[in-house]
Amino acid sequence: MRMNGRTVQRSETALDQAVAEKPRPIETPSVTPPKPPPSKGKFLWLGTGVVAALVAVVWVISSARKSASSSAALQVAPSTAVIERRDFVRLLRLTGSTQAVEARAVLAPRIAGQQFGSLVITKLAPVGTRVKKDDLLVEFDRQNEIKTFLDKQAEFRDLEDQIAKKRADADAARAKDETELKQAEDAEKTAELEMLKNEVSSRIDAEKHRETLEEAKATYQQLRQTYDLKRKAAGAEIRGLEIQRDRARETMQHAERNEEEMAIHSPMDGVVVLNPIWKSGRMDEVQVGEEIRPGVPFMQVIDPNAMIVRVEVNQADLLDLKMGMKAQVHLDAYPGMVFPATFEELDSIGHSGRFSDTVRDFDAVFSIQGSDPRLMPDLSAAVDVEIERRPGALVAPVDSVINENGQDSMLVKAGLSFEKRGVKTGPRNDLEVVVESGVREGEVVKRSRGES
Repeated sequence: MRMNGRTVQRSETALDQAVAEKPRPIETPSVTPPKPPPSKGKFLWLGTGVVAALVAVVWVISSARKSASSSAALQVAPSTAVIERRDFVRLLRLTGSTQAVEARAVLAPRIAGQQFGSLVITKLAPVGTRVKKDDLLVEFDRQNEIKTFLDKQAEFRDLEDQIAKKRADADAARAKDETELKQAEDAEKTAELEMLKNEVSSRIDAEKHRETLEEAKATYQQLRQTYDLKRKAAGAEIRGLEIQRDRARETMQHAERNEEEMAIHSPMDGVVVLNPIWKSGRMDEVQVGEEIRPGVPFMQVIDPNAMIVRVEVNQADLLDLKMGMKAQVHLDAYPGMVFPATFEELDSIGHSGRFSDTVRDFDAVFSIQGSDPRLMPDLSAAVDVEIERRPGALVAPVDSVINENGQDSMLVKAGLSFEKRGVKTGPRNDLEVVVESGVREGEVVKRSRGES
């Protein structure tokens, strides 16, 4: 029993020493150790678990305190800025879209002789393609026009043959009628000669001569009248065939011209741009194999070397703009692309603004210097106009200026605190202000946005 008591006492002493020492991570041995006696192993594992739990709790509390102190320090620390000497620039930002100075619209051809129908695209120049004058831009299916041309050509030739036959028949009928008319005329003259014998002829023969003469005159008169009517009827029949022939010829010529118009060539040197059109319930660009109605402007050929930006200017900003001002154009689609531009044109008549009917907007045009394959029409763009520039000025953030009763001041760092100092400010923009006096270059000022 004493031996057991000593053993237990030694075990408790060893446990106290293990608790006092810094705990070490328990490594799982690869070989299973021999089992200790039941009473000794139970106390050993219990003590180790308690120590590990205490260490974890202490570590969590310490980390939470450090995080809380860091957050508090970040919230308490005010935001500051350094007074810098550099060029101050006041910009006016305007938004609009790009346009080409020289552009030619390409319309789907209107088919002569047809009121309705659509055209099927068989060939189409890809968007962005550089083309020369007379290069092929688009080609439509021309099978219908070819078929119409061949049908009307056959009809035209058939009518030509009919007209030739009718004319030959009319010439033969006229020759026959002229012969009969000549015979009737001769018969009338013979009857007149027979009438001269009436003085020596019997009354019966004289009466026969008179009747023969009257019959000859009537026959001649009738043939004379029918001769003219037959000529008019023959001429009218031939004229009807000629009208049909002319219609067939015009339709044939229309089909021939339409077949030529199925291929549209470029009117100038430039770049191909496709216009979105309404199709299938949405705005989209045309593709090969799709149908398009005649007269729809679905394409443009533009000169990319001469581009402009059309923007809207609020009437409050008009006094800041002067013709010839320099600007920079930024394209929303290409953030890194910047083009120099010049203020060229301002509309004399304004229109209602976006947010108020009383404040007017005016359209302005800036010409872009330079070109790029990515510079296309209808790109949204931002134009930064340089309104004012002061080289070598003392510049500070706008939110570092405190205005009280019309007097400007700043909180300038002095040692470990900030002192309030009166300053004189000059022009400013949305982010910066020029400080004319009261502070020096390199001084640190407090910004109001850092305070809660």
